[in-house]
Amino acid sequence: MNKRFITGLIIGLAAVFAVISGGLWLAAALGILVILLSREYTEILKHKGFLPSFKIMVISAALFGFVAYFKLFDLVPFVIIITALASLMWVLFRGKQPYIANVATTIFGALYCGWFPLHFLMLRQVGDTSSCGIPYPIGASFCILILFTVSVTDIFCYFVGCKFGKHKLAPVISPNKTIEGSIGGTVMCLLFALIIGIPVGLPWYHALILGILIAAFAQIGDLCESMIKRDAGVKDSSNILPGHGGLLDRMDSYLLTFVIVYYYAQYFILSNIFTDLFRGLF
Repeated sequence: MNKRFITGLIIGLAAVFAVISGGLWLAAALGILVILLSREYTEILKHKGFLPSFKIMVISAALFGFVAYFKLFDLVPFVIIITALASLMWVLFRGKQPYIANVATTIFGALYCGWFPLHFLMLRQVGDTSSCGIPYPIGASFCILILFTVSVTDIFCYFVGCKFGKHKLAPVISPNKTIEGSIGGTVMCLLFALIIGIPVGLPWYHALILGILIAAFAQIGDLCESMIKRDAGVKDSSNILPGHGGLLDRMDSYLLTFVIVYYYAQYFILSNIFTDLFRGLF
């Protein structure tokens, strides 16, 4: 537990520094993270007999990073197509059996370990005057909200589950997780979403909805990674983090959350696109 706490504290402080600094600091941190996540992902799937291409995943992540940093979002479909074609060509000319599985796991890995984490960079840029300009605080506020609420969700899911857990949440995928722990983590996530969200200027209802989304997708993300590891017969994604296992083990609750919060912020908080749509319909 001491190792887990110290490791978590170091990672947390580094993440907060990167968020506050923004720009190249955050981009560089996410670049390193994406490479390490991709490596762990490929090693996990080797235990299943699959051979996704680590090189294609990293190159794809670099292209996605360029798109995210400079806000060239029209190029996202192009990068996805390039990734798919490269995966097909790699398996066709250099790949080994199972061919289809290697194509599929390479494309999924490029999205899961590359594109998903980069939504954190895009979220940090929300409200920026430009991708390299002086930021307004709104993007950093969303990022800090995620960092704290996801951590709170994980912590209270664990401790409430240990203390009061009786009913299994997903017995096949993750037998140690309980419904009681999930409820405890969700309640505390909602509380911290309000505590953090309202002072930074979010209306209480947006803070509450974000709390619900973060609590749900933090736990779903955790279960998704557990599903991948269990299917491959692996306990931890690696042993790089004392007390935590691998980076993928530590980041699983964040990956889906980055995506959900980014699009909710873009389309429901900072944009009137859905308001205008509903007004036109009704």
